[in-house]
Amino acid sequence: MGGVSWKRVELAALVLYALGFYLVVIQRSLRLSHDYSGKLYGLRAGSLAGHLNDLSDAQWRNFRGNLPILTVVMGAFLILVNTLRYSCGLKSRGTALLWLILSLSYLCYLHGACVVFILLISLINYSIVKLFAPYKYCTSLIWSFNLSVLILNRVYEGYSFSLFGQNLAFIDNYRGTFRWHICFNFVVLRMISFGCDYCWTIHSSHFDNKKHMQRCEVCYSGKKCYFALQERGLSADRYTFLTYLCYLTYAPLYIAGPIVGYNAFAAQLEAPQKNYSFAQISWYGLRWVLSFFLMEGMTHFFHYNAFVVSRLWQKLSPFEIFIISYGVLNFMWLKFFLIWRYFRFWSLVGGVEAPENMPRCINNCHDLESFWKSWHASFNRWLVRYLYIPLGGSRRKLLSIWVIFTFVAVWHDLEWKLVSWAWLTCLFFVPEILVKSLSNKFQASSCLGMLVHREFKAIAGAVTISCLMVANLVGYVVGPSGIKVLISKMAGKEALPDLVFIFTTFYVGVKVIYCSLYSFPQHLCARVKCTGGP
Repeated sequence: MGGVSWKRVELAALVLYALGFYLVVIQRSLRLSHDYSGKLYGLRAGSLAGHLNDLSDAQWRNFRGNLPILTVVMGAFLILVNTLRYSCGLKSRGTALLWLILSLSYLCYLHGACVVFILLISLINYSIVKLFAPYKYCTSLIWSFNLSVLILNRVYEGYSFSLFGQNLAFIDNYRGTFRWHICFNFVVLRMISFGCDYCWTIHSSHFDNKKHMQRCEVCYSGKKCYFALQERGLSADRYTFLTYLCYLTYAPLYIAGPIVGYNAFAAQLEAPQKNYSFAQISWYGLRWVLSFFLMEGMTHFFHYNAFVVSRLWQKLSPFEIFIISYGVLNFMWLKFFLIWRYFRFWSLVGGVEAPENMPRCINNCHDLESFWKSWHASFNRWLVRYLYIPLGGSRRKLLSIWVIFTFVAVWHDLEWKLVSWAWLTCLFFVPEILVKSLSNKFQASSCLGMLVHREFKAIAGAVTISCLMVANLVGYVVGPSGIKVLISKMAGKEALPDLVFIFTTFYVGVKVIYCSLYSFPQHLCARVKCTGGP
């Protein structure tokens, strides 16, 4: 009983500290946003009286501004597709053709004449896959082609028609409303997925369906989970040009994902997803609306991103820089949460289940591995299947992470700050992998040993979060050019109390996470992990 009561006292003390921390952060954030409101870029007239709205982030501003027309398009597409699908009994080919027609009309509005580039590159990739699939080097060829396309698209900024002759220059006046080469990054992932899935189906499929059904509650109940749909190879005749084009241009997931593998997508064209009921999808949509209102409140009261855009962070104290950085990370998390869940909702209603991109709150991650598994999780799954495992998996983990994160940086954009972010993340990842390996071998038998082990894990978690904050500071706040200024601010004696307070806060946060994990019923944890509901 003494142990139980002590744990409760400890948890209560940790929660009180966390509440105090958030009160300080909120109070200081409100003051900063108020004091600097006249100097911040990107603030617009807000819908809440007396408060400006932080719309300095171009991605969020564009998504929010186009939300009404996007919702009209979503409603029209879903009504048409579901009506024809169920009234005419459309199966794989019919559904693929219907979605392809609608998606191409959607792309023509977005990209205008540049749809020609998308179709041409897609055709070349399809030809490479079909011609070279029997050969072992086919996947290397697919990767080489798609990496070349990815880089050339960025270097030539989506190409100009005048590059192919001055008599075609007039077509550049009809490039649509959205730059095609930005969206094409996702198409590149889909082209690689199609190519690799087809090559692996031709050569062999090692998926053990029996073993999987014993561990998966969804598949054991008679349904099919996303993992099973993706890992089970299709018959070779299912890799058609029609389904391939539909997969590349599928309207609900075209702009931002989540990323679905070809096998899972093609299987759900034949048999729409049944893992989520109408009630579950409706609740998912309602939660999205509530989260949108939360974002509106956040951008009206806390102007975190505007500080970054305005570069006013250089005038702040070390603790205030930490607050802005922490706020930016939470803003980014909520932004992507809303964007990805919106398109996932559209896809679910359309009959295609996509992986959840943000299954866990950013504040509930205590190590790099758990962070990257729950931040853009569908991309993480894609990287594991098409890059991490082919590179050797856990046997070559220390080397493969450098290749993977460099690819992630280049995939996002050709910018040095992203490459710096990627390499910093890898630099911090290596010691975490080594420490975890040693920690897993350590078995504490005495009470003192267990206490030391638990405290060591909490301190290691705090160090990891500190490293993650530094990497994201460089990648998304200060940039490589601001590293010297950041170091000069953090290295002074006056910054020491702030740094101690920040590290202590991370330590407390990790301990709260561990306490909540150990107090949560284990059979419920297993169920959540298995089913992964919306």
